[in-house]
Amino acid sequence: MAAVKLQEVRKVYENGHVAVAGATFSAADGELLVLVGPSGCGKTTTLRMIAGLEAITSGTLAIGDRVVNEVAPKDRDIAMVFQSYALYPHMSVAENLAFGLKLRGESPATIAQRVAEAAALLGIDALLDKQPRTLSGGQRQRVALGRALVRQPQVFLLDEPLSNLDAKLRLAMRVEIARLHRRIGATMIYVTHDQIEAMTLGQRIVVFDKGEIQQIDTPMNLYRSPATLFVAGFLGSPSMNFFRGKLRIDAGLRLDCGELQLPLDGTSADGMLEQWRDRELVAGIRPEDLKLANPAGERGKFTARLDIVEPVGNEMFLNLSAANTAIVVRTPPRELPSAGTQIGLDYAVSSLHFFDGLSEKRIG
Repeated sequence: MAAVKLQEVRKVYENGHVAVAGATFSAADGELLVLVGPSGCGKTTTLRMIAGLEAITSGTLAIGDRVVNEVAPKDRDIAMVFQSYALYPHMSVAENLAFGLKLRGESPATIAQRVAEAAALLGIDALLDKQPRTLSGGQRQRVALGRALVRQPQVFLLDEPLSNLDAKLRLAMRVEIARLHRRIGATMIYVTHDQIEAMTLGQRIVVFDKGEIQQIDTPMNLYRSPATLFVAGFLGSPSMNFFRGKLRIDAGLRLDCGELQLPLDGTSADGMLEQWRDRELVAGIRPEDLKLANPAGERGKFTARLDIVEPVGNEMFLNLSAANTAIVVRTPPRELPSAGTQIGLDYAVSSLHFFDGLSEKRIG
């Protein structure tokens, strides 16, 4: 296995479109690194540059100790798993697994051994004689993973490999990929637009938006301390609630959002926020950090109208609105008043995240 290092890697197309605006990050030897972001953010283009399927406009890409900017894809010692399974329909599972090894001139004994090992590892031993058309989506994805696995490459590249599966299979295959990584200790770079996949699979996550890297960190650090407004809103389901307004210090520290006033007294960030007096801020709070005022009838720090309740079993998502601001609260199952009722909401000021209203970068 090998580390992958990108230094100021850019991709600019002939029409002037900047797909990737200077990506600098590394995947350590044996790490499972996830690239995440919305459609068109540059994550797949970055993966394709690592694979050699897209030319690099500028910057340096190294796999192990070798700079591979001008190295052909077949000579980079990588294996790629695509969104589409890309299996040969006229070949059996065993033949699909063995095909790449035959092209590389491996001996029949080596091929048989590697195919058997990969099939056993992925639990597809009983499928080796079957045709791809007879397999389920999950089985086909295992075969696609097995075809990469038999190569024993330095780096595995996975491009949205679970997008074509239903929700139940996606969950099962996420677990399979995590187990596979733990067993073989491979360097893996995994691309997805699904923030849940990113949070559950990645040892570290690279968050992209509009061709630029927004933040690189562990899943929980990204969740607890998002560096930008984009990261704060993108990671988390339901996403973070945002309140935009101007900081006022008269009559106590508060965020003036027009009809909605958010009290901020008692935060350890008092001193930090003083320099933002009368400037535009965004305060963010996770749905689980908003609490219903207790006992019933207590106003809390502000009130909001209950619009829709989404019961999802072990918890409920309350969709509320206050002064034209949509708010989501995550709460355990409980008795609630009818829709249209004003509900008091409370929060610990220490659970708030603050962002510059102009640059959208985290404060503090």
